[in-house]
Amino acid sequence: MRHYAILRLLLAAFFLYFAWPLIPAAKSQVEMIFWASWLGFLVLVVGANFATLLQLSEPPVMEQNYERIRQTDS
Repeated sequence: MRHYAILRLLLAAFFLYFAWPLIPAAKSQVEMIFWASWLGFLVLVVGANFATLLQLSEPPVMEQNYERIRQTDS
């Protein structure tokens, strides 16, 4: 289900669009740590979704399609 990965990437880009102007305005050490951890988490989210799109990893179990194979007595 590649469209879920694309939607998650678009959502991450949307969040980055609103957060980008606030990042340079960070003055205190706590704010800088928060934005650094937020950007680190964003990189992990984007990387995981690109890996799913490029089929470098298996999609989550919830998104995997399993075809049922009928088992007969042979």
